[in-house]
Amino acid sequence: MTSKQRAYLKGLAMNIEPVFQVGKSGLTPEITEAVLEAFNTRELIKLAVLKNCLEDPKEIAAVIAERTHSQVVQVIGKKIVLYKENKDHKKINLPL
Repeated sequence: MTSKQRAYLKGLAMNIEPVFQVGKSGLTPEITEAVLEAFNTRELIKLAVLKNCLEDPKEIAAVIAERTHSQVVQVIGKKIVLYKENKDHKKINLPL
């Protein structure tokens, strides 16, 4: 992903609300499954890491991205933005 594409996705992510929250139990298989299912209908997903979660948001983002075969767009504070191209329901056209 180029920096121009990443900047474009960051701009789109500013307007969406977090879909999932990672709480004190950390990253569970259920959260990973839910994110995978959400990628069936969306290409851009935002997650919130709650204050009572002891895990590092950057590590959580890397693990979720690896497990869902998506890309980390950004991690700001306790917010994570992930992107995965959806061949069937393509809504986001990335700039070249």
